[in-house]
Amino acid sequence: MKIFCRTDQQCICYLCTMDEHKGHETVPAAAERAEKQKKLQESRQQIHQRIQDQEKDVKLLQQEVEAINHSADKTVEDSEKIFTKLIRLLQERSSDVKQQIRSQQETEVSRVKDVQEKLEQEITELKRKDAEQEQLSHTEHHPQFLLNYPSLPALRESTHSSSINIRPLRYFTDVTAAVSELRDKLQDVLRDSWTNIKLKVTKVDVLLSEPEKRAGFFKYSRDITLDPNTANTFLFLSQGNRKVKKVKQQCFSDHPGRFTDCSQVLSRESLTGRCYWEVEWTGRGVVVAVSYKNISRQGGLGFNDKSWALYCDTDSYIFYHNNIKTPIPGPVSSRIGVYLDHRAGILSFYSVSGAMTLLHRVQTTFTQPLHAGVGPVEYGASAEFVKPK
Repeated sequence: MKIFCRTDQQCICYLCTMDEHKGHETVPAAAERAEKQKKLQESRQQIHQRIQDQEKDVKLLQQEVEAINHSADKTVEDSEKIFTKLIRLLQERSSDVKQQIRSQQETEVSRVKDVQEKLEQEITELKRKDAEQEQLSHTEHHPQFLLNYPSLPALRESTHSSSINIRPLRYFTDVTAAVSELRDKLQDVLRDSWTNIKLKVTKVDVLLSEPEKRAGFFKYSRDITLDPNTANTFLFLSQGNRKVKKVKQQCFSDHPGRFTDCSQVLSRESLTGRCYWEVEWTGRGVVVAVSYKNISRQGGLGFNDKSWALYCDTDSYIFYHNNIKTPIPGPVSSRIGVYLDHRAGILSFYSVSGAMTLLHRVQTTFTQPLHAGVGPVEYGASAEFVKPK
């Protein structure tokens, strides 16, 4: 078993090369082992790099947790102080209203009782005069009656009864109406302010933040290589499987992962977490995309619910997902930057020409790891995964 059949991916003996494996692509098993060993080492390096990146992310997330907790605790403390002051202010206003009502109550009651007391004195005086007149009226001796009659004082006009004007029984009800109006206004203000406060609270989402400057994306940069087993037969891979060009049809072995209808190819690497890469393209047009691995090999990128694709040509962009076409405005550039935050469900496409211009952002929920995808549209067109700089 010193020979390896690449066609059937198994170890065979020398005799098998002339029998059931005749015409197959064969190499010494040691050579195949050396090549696989090299790829294994590369894979381990990628794993180690991924571990380092993930450990950095874990530390970063721990710092974010501490920052979130500190900010939340401080905000709760400050909010409680503000609400306490607001409650105290309302209590002071309530006390002021109560004090003013009691003061006015005392003043009005005093005025009323003063008038009442004077009226009662007049009533007493009138009753006394009435008693004297009654006594005089019972005098039987005419000369005596006539003698006493002129001494009766004239009845003075009342100084109070005619001036008393009792208003309708409302008294302090206008104050209640004014306080109710204040309550309604406060409720309106609190309702509107509460909506704004809720909006501010729900906008706190650390994982949705993207770098603000181009250099900030570089720490998420990923090396992308293309998988030959997914490449359409009209594609030629070069530059260590980082570049693809559309050419005349080539002779490739059959593979279940190969695209059959469209000139497109997927990356070897599966992408999770935060990732960033850039694609330099030439020619009449190219598609830059991400896709689940189990996408149908018969359709085009973006024409199903398992891929998201930006179609670029010399004067426009069009975004496709689930066969829905979305024209995208923006400066046309020969370099496209792609930012993925798998956990947060963010996928962003940027036009890169010195500065970065956001072309389109997707907010969704990714249920599987993603693979980068590219596809030159016209013959001679090419796309290459380049290192951001």
